[in-house]
Amino acid sequence: MEKVLVTGGAGFIGSHLVDELIKRKYKVRVLDSFEEQVHQSKRPDYLNKKCEYIKGDVRDPKDLKKAMDGINFVFHLAAQVGVGQSMYQIKKYIDHNTLGTAILMEYIISNRAKLKIRKVIVASSMSIYGEGAYKCHSCGTRSEPIERREEDLKNRIWEYSCPQCSKPLEPTATGEEKTLRSNSIYAISKKDQEEIVLNLGKAYKLPSVALRFFNVYGPRQSLSNPYTGVCAIFQSRIKNNNPVLVYEDGLQTRDFVSVKDIAAANILVMNSESADYQYFNVGTGKPTSVLDIAKTLSRLYGKEPKVTIKNEYRIGDIRHCFADISKIEKIGFKPSVDFNDGMQEMVEWGKRASSVDRVNEADKLLARMKLKI
Repeated sequence: MEKVLVTGGAGFIGSHLVDELIKRKYKVRVLDSFEEQVHQSKRPDYLNKKCEYIKGDVRDPKDLKKAMDGINFVFHLAAQVGVGQSMYQIKKYIDHNTLGTAILMEYIISNRAKLKIRKVIVASSMSIYGEGAYKCHSCGTRSEPIERREEDLKNRIWEYSCPQCSKPLEPTATGEEKTLRSNSIYAISKKDQEEIVLNLGKAYKLPSVALRFFNVYGPRQSLSNPYTGVCAIFQSRIKNNNPVLVYEDGLQTRDFVSVKDIAAANILVMNSESADYQYFNVGTGKPTSVLDIAKTLSRLYGKEPKVTIKNEYRIGDIRHCFADISKIEKIGFKPSVDFNDGMQEMVEWGKRASSVDRVNEADKLLARMKLKI
């Protein structure tokens, strides 16, 4: 029986991947620090009883030695997550994400003679792109904006204009060939994770793959962590009868992909030689506005939407980004979860989950750190 290690496997995405691996008869081990911000000092009740769990840290050689014993495949999902928080807890994000990945890969490479690692798959992120791709209908050109002008942001002008004709640019699907312009510490650390794994994989002929997850939603995402995904943050506000806080005008778009499709993509590249040494977008290819997410979640909770449009910009935020998934489709990936069905499933879980609303606290901290315009 093949053995799989999932770092961060007690978390939102990792736990779903663990379930799917066990369904497919893999022997699975998890190395997870059980971060208090995510788990609130308790082990979640969704942990798969057929999986072996090690409480530890990828930065600790003793924990790695124990976790790596007999392993054939490594899914590296362990990471600190959150754009806003990363802009003031800089050391923490670089230490856990960048250095943690370096230590993990150094251990694998230094012990490769006795280890039986056949492939390493690392969780990357759409955040490494910075802004998504755009096009101008008038000029017929594609554009890769770097960042919005501070003057425009202060005047609450949220959209990009064509640098040639000054007409509004239209967002278009972002492909893997787009220039990477990471604009937060979190994004930089995710780019580091991807590049460390792929670079060393090629150098030592260790098959490796990076998956650039877009905005993942679904059951098990912590509703008490104010730095997690937007769907979980909005649910926390709705459950606690507080207005959903929406930055800018709410019309910014993202690509929301079910955690079940993310798990399926991981298993796909694990078993695909054609995926080796490559990076792939994992999304749906469909943009959805943040405001639509707030309204959809309110409806599913049976409540009238209560939304506060902040008309503020958070440093590190982007305007539009949704995935071109044609590359991963060529090796067999196809999103299978309908958006409405996926949201319904997430809400049914969310209604039973505990939720401490810490959003106002996080928002005030960003203001104190001067990370808003």
